[in-house]
Amino acid sequence: MNAPENTQNNASGQAPEPTTAPPFAPLAQNTFDGVALARKLLRATPAGALATLTRESGYPFASLTSVATDSDGAPLLLLSGLAHHTRNLRADPRGSLLLAEGGKGDPLAHPRLTVVGRLAPTDDARARARFLRRHPKAALYADFPDFAFWRLEPEAAHLNGGFARAADYSGASLLTDLAGADELLAGEEALLEEINALPREQRGALAAAAGEDAALNWRAVGLDPEGLDLAAPQQTARLVFSRPAPSPAVSPAAWRDALAAAAEPFLVNAPGAD
Repeated sequence: MNAPENTQNNASGQAPEPTTAPPFAPLAQNTFDGVALARKLLRATPAGALATLTRESGYPFASLTSVATDSDGAPLLLLSGLAHHTRNLRADPRGSLLLAEGGKGDPLAHPRLTVVGRLAPTDDARARARFLRRHPKAALYADFPDFAFWRLEPEAAHLNGGFARAADYSGASLLTDLAGADELLAGEEALLEEINALPREQRGALAAAAGEDAALNWRAVGLDPEGLDLAAPQQTARLVFSRPAPSPAVSPAAWRDALAAAAEPFLVNAPGAD
């Protein structure tokens, strides 16, 4: 679809016809294997730059938004219907989300991930719960009439892991397979409560296993068959289970075993551990 057609669709408020063409031309060859890094950025980055297409002219429009993830890793957003980006998405659901890892020094030396796809509102209760656990202050306005939760369906992603480290992936390759995980997802709330009832030091040990500062006041905010999401004031962490695992962590019992195996060296030495 050429530029004039896109502009016309945006101006008329009609979404473009679906296309089988990729969102962008992928690299001829990835320069490193960064799928694990891409998945971590997807799961652990709490805010990102959302780019939409302006409905009047088709120009790119970027804005900052809070981000959480659904159980399979798809980005979740809480958007106001009064915002430019929401009105843009109603006319054209295509968008991209830039997720960047913070840190000291040159920002361009840190990895970042661009996820491209289509966005749509969702009234799924699990999506709402996962977003509000990651961003509890959003509960103050989440029920305002003009706000709604949106889910981005990844179609493609570009990872820049630093100098000479770039890779392109299909959207599906970044998502977690939830086949057989119904029992685990149904028990998510109870499992998180178990973890958050642990002493602060043991929750810190879980964050240490994820490579983060154990001294912060961490809480568990989400889980899936591949790992655990943690949050502390101004910080996030993603504890990834070892792969390949003996068996998929798709039941509460298997998930507890996988968590124990991933965090055991840190939990053993944590104050308050048995």
